[in-house]
Amino acid sequence: MENIYLYIIILLGILAIGDLIVGVSNDAVNFLNSAIGSKAISFRNIMILASLGIAFGAFSSSGMMEVARKGIFNPSAFFFDEIIYIFMAVMMTDILLLDFFNTLGLPTSTTVSIVFELLGAAVVMAAVKIINGGGTLVELSNYINTEKASQIILGILLSIFIAFTIGAFSQWISRLIYSYQYDKKSASLNALFGGLALASIFNFILIKGIKSTPYADLKFEFLSGLTIN
Repeated sequence: MENIYLYIIILLGILAIGDLIVGVSNDAVNFLNSAIGSKAISFRNIMILASLGIAFGAFSSSGMMEVARKGIFNPSAFFFDEIIYIFMAVMMTDILLLDFFNTLGLPTSTTVSIVFELLGAAVVMAAVKIINGGGTLVELSNYINTEKASQIILGILLSIFIAFTIGAFSQWISRLIYSYQYDKKSASLNALFGGLALASIFNFILIKGIKSTPYADLKFEFLSGLTIN
């Protein structure tokens, strides 16, 4: 059993493949639920658009997962085997959790999942170390990056609250304008409302989203050498 960590690393690689599968499946669930339920377009076109959306999201990823991985706990406070145990627990929990949500067709966030899994695993491992060493839980701040973890968690909770309140208000405004007889409204009003909605969505996805990616600093000839930022 001298090479036990080698086997664990191999197992982590296999789990990473499984995690990638359930993670992409989760993105598909998030994309497809409302589209299939509303029957806005055909199932084939929904699948094509969802595939393009997932591919675009993968290429324009901003590295939030890397920030979460490095910001939750202090790796220097743990031994190598303890770090391995933490990531093993995180990988196995992430696969089971995301697969459970995917099976039920429930939307969830891979980033939120990984943040709280890392936090939980690191806190438990730190608590075990402290108790075995005869210390107190006050020393937990030596193992957990409480400031960064608090910022990430607060950001997640605030984003959920803001999205819910603004979404509910927008839905109320649209329902106030259209009532339940949207087909009787003028075509110009429909076009104006639809154009505003699409412009807002594309501004958030493309303009705001791309600023946090490496593509924002690239120079393009058709922009006369200017960057997106």
